[in-house]
Amino acid sequence: MGPIERYGALFEAAEGRRRGRDEPVWLGETRRAGFERFAALGFPAPRLEDWRFTNVAPIAEASFAGPVNGTRSFAARTALARAVAIEPSPNHLIFVNGRYAPELSRLERLPPGAVVGSLGAAVRDGGGILEAHLTRQASYQDQAFVALNTAFLDDGVLIHIPDGAVVEEPILVVFVSLSEGAPSVAHPRVLIVAGRRSRMAVVESYIAAEGAAAYFTNAVTEVVLGDEATVEHCKLQWESLDAFHVATLVAKQGRGSRLACHSVSVGGALVRNDAVAHLDGEGADCLLNGLYLAGGAQHVDNHTVIDHVGAHSTSLETYKGVLGGTAHGVFSGRIVVRREAQQIVARQTNKNLLLSEDAVVNTKPQLEINANDVKCYHGATVGMLDDDALFYLRSRGLDRQAARAMLIQGFMSDVVAGIGIGPVRERLEAAVAGWLPARGDG
Repeated sequence: MGPIERYGALFEAAEGRRRGRDEPVWLGETRRAGFERFAALGFPAPRLEDWRFTNVAPIAEASFAGPVNGTRSFAARTALARAVAIEPSPNHLIFVNGRYAPELSRLERLPPGAVVGSLGAAVRDGGGILEAHLTRQASYQDQAFVALNTAFLDDGVLIHIPDGAVVEEPILVVFVSLSEGAPSVAHPRVLIVAGRRSRMAVVESYIAAEGAAAYFTNAVTEVVLGDEATVEHCKLQWESLDAFHVATLVAKQGRGSRLACHSVSVGGALVRNDAVAHLDGEGADCLLNGLYLAGGAQHVDNHTVIDHVGAHSTSLETYKGVLGGTAHGVFSGRIVVRREAQQIVARQTNKNLLLSEDAVVNTKPQLEINANDVKCYHGATVGMLDDDALFYLRSRGLDRQAARAMLIQGFMSDVVAGIGIGPVRERLEAAVAGWLPARGDG
């Protein structure tokens, strides 16, 4: 049985379980359209330019079972206790294998009119916000993994903040993968809608219970910013080293809106992150930060697109990678400036630090400029630790490992410092310090 047939069987089984459920007709039609498009596209092959350096055959060839319900197991609770510690917050939603766990979640400090909770519950309640925005930002027509996620759209997160509202505390969303024997797959979906002049921060975290077998996470996040809205979004990927992780984030920005997105990848055997920001409104501002740490034989691929549609918009993009062992890193970043988007300021930087001679990075920064009144810059670097700097630090009394760690942390410092959520920044600094001796290959 080929991959399309295997996923077809999972799809029909899932649809059978949903039969008779009270949900809008458009959602069922969208799911089926998503699967039909996935079946037509198939898994992307390396012959496609966007997948030239990433071979997803290990995902396509593996047989994954549907998600296992294990929210009450000891392993899940242990993982959850560790996850919540990432960012203590009075507002956190916990999902185990893609399914909402209300008994482990808490929502306490939300402004009037805010809707935060399970996407599945929102579907059953018939909220009009879903039909207006769900699957409208992340198109499944030409992206196979988005189509696959759409086909299995069942549960996830809805965050809708009304006009003028401010969420003072970050909203923490934790997706825990818990495999009990057989490899499993989950398709988390996140929809974030920020009303005009609203403000919020969302932390989206992916972790695994201890001892989790190989599994596949295929996530899609859609973010909609109204005029003058401010959203900070932080995605933390701490998956098992045996896991496959594919994630797509698509944002649409209104006039004068401000979006800050931070992507951190630490775990996973094969990881692919796609981030797309459409700066539709005049004066929109976008910050994309990325940090990827890979050792052993890990593979981490980051693809980004910043699309300047409205005039007077600005974007700043900084992605940094630290790779050891035989790890393979990929960065492909594209800045697009439309013809009508004049007076644009855009800057893109990708820097990579190799800790071993066998680590490899492929980097491809790109500018596509169709306007004539712009200030756009891009650049990429790949290098190893500076021997003179190492010698200097060791001559001041540091041993080799401490000297290396200091230089590596200094290399990453501007990306980490750019995260505006203090507890997340502190947790990340601690995680990096723990990663260096374990996965830094020296």
